[in-house]
Amino acid sequence: MVLGGTLLGIQACQDKDIPEPPEAMSQETGTVTTLAGSGPGYRDDQVANAQFYFPNALTVASDGVIYVADTDNNRIRKIALTGEVTTLAGGEQGYADGIGSQAKFDLPSAIAVAADGNLYVTDAHNHRIRKITPAGEVTTLAGSQKGYADGVGDQAQFWDPWGIVVDTQGSIYVSDAGNHKIRKITASGVVTTFVGGDGGYADGKGNQAQFYYPVGLAISTDGTLYIADSGNYRVRKATTSGAVTTFAGGEKGYIDGKGSKAKFAYPQGIALTPSGILYVTDAVNNSIRRISSTGMVTSLCGSYQGKSDGTGSQASFDDPMGISLAVDGSLYVADRVNHSIRKITVSE
Repeated sequence: MVLGGTLLGIQACQDKDIPEPPEAMSQETGTVTTLAGSGPGYRDDQVANAQFYFPNALTVASDGVIYVADTDNNRIRKIALTGEVTTLAGGEQGYADGIGSQAKFDLPSAIAVAADGNLYVTDAHNHRIRKITPAGEVTTLAGSQKGYADGVGDQAQFWDPWGIVVDTQGSIYVSDAGNHKIRKITASGVVTTFVGGDGGYADGKGNQAQFYYPVGLAISTDGTLYIADSGNYRVRKATTSGAVTTFAGGEKGYIDGKGSKAKFAYPQGIALTPSGILYVTDAVNNSIRRISSTGMVTSLCGSYQGKSDGTGSQASFDDPMGISLAVDGSLYVADRVNHSIRKITVSE
């Protein structure tokens, strides 16, 4: 009887699908150091003495030079490989095209570098997208007054454009936060709406998808777009055909886990590695989260409000916003309320 029962039990197991073992969480951790920023203010100098004022975003060019959207200083700053911080463009708050300090911004919120070396900036309170040449010449690519309209150049309208990314073909994607949409801009300034309808939360295609204050963006070489849907506490994914799904996150909170089991509190910046790993600044949780290519969320570093260098949870941030990946695999973070630029070295 025992033998028969055992055989029947084995047969029953063979007749059922045996579930795959759960995905192991990453053991990656991040060692955080402070690259630049000595306190709130405005000063060009070497990194240890330079000052920023609520920097919101940054991007690392292929040559290792870092460009910073120094948001409340209304300037675009440059950190050279020598450690020297200079001002590339901007000065007084306002709106003006021009070279260097002749140009004016009003809350530059994000920055992206194209393959040709030109920079693109979301000038949030001017509701415009600005272009900056390597020589510091600023022009307006698209946008005019606050509103919502597709069109060419100043015929187009945005409402607090926030995140920005450039794909391999030179097309520009902008998270139009106030309009809860993702817009697409050609190099000649033709603006269309890529995805997003009314503000809310819904997966779907094109204008059937809904976002709530989308901010940070990252794009893969195949054109897949990743979106920090801040007000929905989620990271969303959009294919080249405009099909939007939820990649990770759900309710507001702080929990590691896979897909909808993970929790964020206002995710902001996104950086994408060539292997498909995402790094996300989880602003209110003051931490940097890692998302595997299958949607497994773990915490890389940070844990509480502060400004401590260190490894993993020993490090602290205060409202980390933009994040960018360097060629060597290092991450750089705009640590907004600490008025500093932090560097993260990733290791197993």
